Amino acid sequence: MVRKMVRRAVLTGAALAGAMLATATAARAQQAATPAPDWPDRPVRWVLPYAAGGPTDLIARIVADALSQRLPQRVVVENRSGAGGAIGAGLVARAAPDGTTFLFTNNGHVVLRPLYPQLDFDPEGDFAAVSIIAETPMVLLVRPNAPWRTLAEFVAAARAAPGRMTYGSTGGGGVLQLVSLLIIRSAGLQMQEVAYRGSGPAVQDLAAGRLDMLYDAGLTGFALARGGQGRALVVSAPQRSSVMPEVPTVVEAGYPDATFAVFQVVLAPARTPQPVVERLSREIAAVLHEPAIRARLAELGAERVVGSTPAEAAAMMAREAPRWATILAEAGVRARQQ
Repeated sequence: MVRKMVRRAVLTGAALAGAMLATATAARAQQAATPAPDWPDRPVRWVLPYAAGGPTDLIARIVADALSQRLPQRVVVENRSGAGGAIGAGLVARAAPDGTTFLFTNNGHVVLRPLYPQLDFDPEGDFAAVSIIAETPMVLLVRPNAPWRTLAEFVAAARAAPGRMTYGSTGGGGVLQLVSLLIIRSAGLQMQEVAYRGSGPAVQDLAAGRLDMLYDAGLTGFALARGGQGRALVVSAPQRSSVMPEVPTVVEAGYPDATFAVFQVVLAPARTPQPVVERLSREIAAVLHEPAIRARLAELGAERVVGSTPAEAAAMMAREAPRWATILAEAGVRARQQ
């Protein structure tokens, strides 16, 4: 009789413990899925690892200003440039994961590891993806006094003079270097890289006929072509641009492996609470659905406004990192010292 009572007590205790565990697990799951209604309770900082004034900087400020109208605290953009974006990225990687510091960056982030192997942070593991903001195609321009009217003519000329024709780049894994390497690799060319501190001096050399090829962001690239400072041969996107629909794509020119778009992405320090990450992602998506914001981004050449989920952003970053590590290695781009 006593044994039965003890056994019944043990079973009852086990059942109660199991029920309590299930209740606690469900509560944690509900808490993880619950938005962060009290976030942010302090100003939010978007660290931009590049200098002010470029397309990524301008897009960051448009989105940050719009978010400041929706959130209880302001979103402030802070430029921390240097080392190809590694300085700003490292600052965010080491920041407290409390939902007050994020990284607003672009394609350059995925090449930090192969270009700077001695980093004291992990460009992949130390970040959580929040949202892809937008994508902007690039325009391949040649000097205005060149005889080439098509990409095929340019490629033929470059092949006939291996290592003698030049292209402009800002080096350091910047987008000008990355997109140039794509067409050089895809077409099997040998060209000299001319490094500049910014696109301005490169444009001047292109217009003066001292530089053979230069990629530029869609809107400014088309403006250069219309102003006679360069000749647009192709756009790097799979589809033609609505700005200059007469310019063919690299796909139409026979080089689908050379497609490229400058993307902007928001990243959080790893271990940032998932409700905060998801809340910010939703707020960004809401902002990017506003017609006025889409129009302003289109003025900057953003052909595709995204506003992705964290999972979609993470998947794209995971695809891009190994792709560019391979391209840089095949192109012989060496690692740099910080």
